[in-house]
Amino acid sequence: MKIVVAPDSCKGSLDGPAAARAIAEGWRRVFPDAQCVEIPVADGGEGTAQALAAVTGGRMEMATVHGPLGEPRDAAWARCGDGATAVVDLAAAAGLGLVASHRRNPEATSTFGVGELLLAAAEAPGIRHLVIGLGGSSTNDAGAGILQAAGWGLRDAAGAELPAGGGALAGIARIVPGSSDPWRSLESATLACDVVNPLTGPDGASAVFGPQKGADPAMVARLDAALARFADVAGVASFPGAGAAGGAAYGLKLLFPNAVVRPGIDIVLDAVGFDDAVRDADLVVTGEGRLDAQTGGGKAVSGVVARAARAGVPVVAIVGGFDPAIDPAGMGLAAVLPAVPGPAGLVDAIKRAPEWFADAAERAARWVALGRRLGR
Repeated sequence: MKIVVAPDSCKGSLDGPAAARAIAEGWRRVFPDAQCVEIPVADGGEGTAQALAAVTGGRMEMATVHGPLGEPRDAAWARCGDGATAVVDLAAAAGLGLVASHRRNPEATSTFGVGELLLAAAEAPGIRHLVIGLGGSSTNDAGAGILQAAGWGLRDAAGAELPAGGGALAGIARIVPGSSDPWRSLESATLACDVVNPLTGPDGASAVFGPQKGADPAMVARLDAALARFADVAGVASFPGAGAAGGAAYGLKLLFPNAVVRPGIDIVLDAVGFDDAVRDADLVVTGEGRLDAQTGGGKAVSGVVARAARAGVPVVAIVGGFDPAIDPAGMGLAAVLPAVPGPAGLVDAIKRAPEWFADAAERAARWVALGRRLGR
C-alpha cells in the first residue's frame, strides 16, 4: 500500500512537516508496512518558503525587519537549491499569528516589514528570481507598506507621507514611484496566491478576510472604501487574486508589473514532484487547520484534490475543524475526518495537535482496513 501524505500547516499548532509525520505515524499503527510518502505542502501562505527550501535542498536565511505593528523582529526567507531563487512568505513579517488576538486591527497593521524582507532577499548575492507567498496576513493595506519600504511615496492631499496601516489609505492622493531600483538584478517575480478574490467589493479582501483579522462590520466598510481609494489613485485594474493578503497582491503588481500570478499550491506541487509521487498511489491523505468555503478558492486541499483526481487517486482530509455546511464530496474529497476528538479549548487543541492528527489518521486507516475485509 502506498499513501501520499500531503498536508498543509495548521496555523499556530503544526507546520506542514510535523502534520505529515503525525499522519504517517497514525497510519502505520494499522498498516506498519505501508509506504507513506511524506510531502508537506503549502499554498502561498505560512510555510511556503520552508516547503520549497526543503524540497530543493535550499536553506533559510534571516533578516531583521519590522513586524505588522512596527516592532523589530527576525524573519526568514528561503534561498532555493538553485541558489538563484528566493522565496519570501508575507506571513513571516506580517502574519496573523504575529499579532496577539486582542491587538488585531487591520486598519493599523502594515506590510512594511514584508518590503524589508523582500529587499533583503533581492539584494542577496546571486538572487535572480523572486517568489512571494501571499497568505495568512494580519494586514489590509494593499501592500502599501511594501511600497514604502521600497522607497515609494504614498502622499495625502497636503503632500505628507501616509502613516502605516490599511485605514490610512482612505486619505491617499498621490503615489510617487521610488527613485532607485533595488530590484534591478531580478529576472522574474511570481506572486503565489492562495485565493482568487478581487481587491474590493463583497468578495474582496476586506469583506471576506477582514473579520478574521479583527475587523467589525463598520471597519470592513471603511477598509473596503480605503482600498477602493487606493485603486483609484493607482489606476490599475483589479485581477483574480488581487485581494490576496489584504490586497498585497495588488500593491506588488505596482512594484513588479510583469509579475506572474499563480496559485501557490501549484508552485509547491510542481516543486515537490507531486504528480510523479501520486501516479501509483492508493490514497492521498491531506489536511489543513480548517475546511470551509475558502478551501475551494485556491487553498492547499483543493489543489491536492485536483492533482490527485487527474491520477484517479482518492483523497481523504484530516482537519482541525470544518464548516458543516460544506459538502466534502462536492470538493472531490472521499472523506473528511476532524482531528479534534470532542469539545476542547484552543490551548488543548494546539498542544495536542500532533497526537490528535495521528489518532485521526489511525481512525482513517482502520476504516480502510474494514473496507478491505468487507470487500473480500
